[in-house]
Amino acid sequence: MILTVKTLAFGYRDREIGHGVDLSLQGGEVLALLGPNGAGKTTLFKTMLGLLPVKAGEGLLDGRPLSGWSRRERALRIAYVPQAHAAPFPFTVRDLVLMGRVAHLSAFALPGAHDRAIAEAALENLGIAKLADTPSTEISGGERQLALIARALAQEARIVVMDEPTASLDYGNQMRLLAHIRRLAADGLAIVLSTHNPDHALQAADRVALLKDGELTALGATRETLTPNALKTLYGIEVVIGSVPGSDAFVCAPRPG
Repeated sequence: MILTVKTLAFGYRDREIGHGVDLSLQGGEVLALLGPNGAGKTTLFKTMLGLLPVKAGEGLLDGRPLSGWSRRERALRIAYVPQAHAAPFPFTVRDLVLMGRVAHLSAFALPGAHDRAIAEAALENLGIAKLADTPSTEISGGERQLALIARALAQEARIVVMDEPTASLDYGNQMRLLAHIRRLAADGLAIVLSTHNPDHALQAADRVALLKDGELTALGATRETLTPNALKTLYGIEVVIGSVPGSDAFVCAPRPG
């Protein structure tokens, strides 16, 4: 399963947000998208999902234009984790996750035992099984984010698009989620996620794409691409990146002074 955009221009009906974007996503890899607020990350994701039409260039899923796939066909192949939002209706967390099975059901069909088993497994994998019967309007923003990720896993798509998945999560859940993302990639899933934290990209991503003012400023292997100069161009601040003694991990921090 390959998701590709070529010289992509994206935006809304009356304005262009970005253009000239070339990137691809393949099974078994994690691609992290970084960029300042307003860079166009969410709009790019919605275009890659087929939720917004391509303004120019191409968006391809397995070599076929995104517009050539029905919504159900796309949903069977690409799952989306939006930024956490307030729940409009008090569905239980279990029912919220079970909604990930909709694309697998025929019209008017109800989820069966197999669908429920997949939803329960997703709840367990994200460590929120204890919340299964809790109304989604009564959980924290971080717990809701985990529920949305569990819903995407229940969808069983081979591509997962995550818009700031660590937002609202405490430090422990951030680290557990990043480790889970690595396990999903090891199982062959293709994952693209946006983040404001370079450390998360250094920890979890095989490649990074840096987006500023709707254009890619860099794209490549994480440690080769995520440099102090690249981050200064992106965010306008001086940083240092170094290895952690006794570990193969790399971290990013503001430059002192």
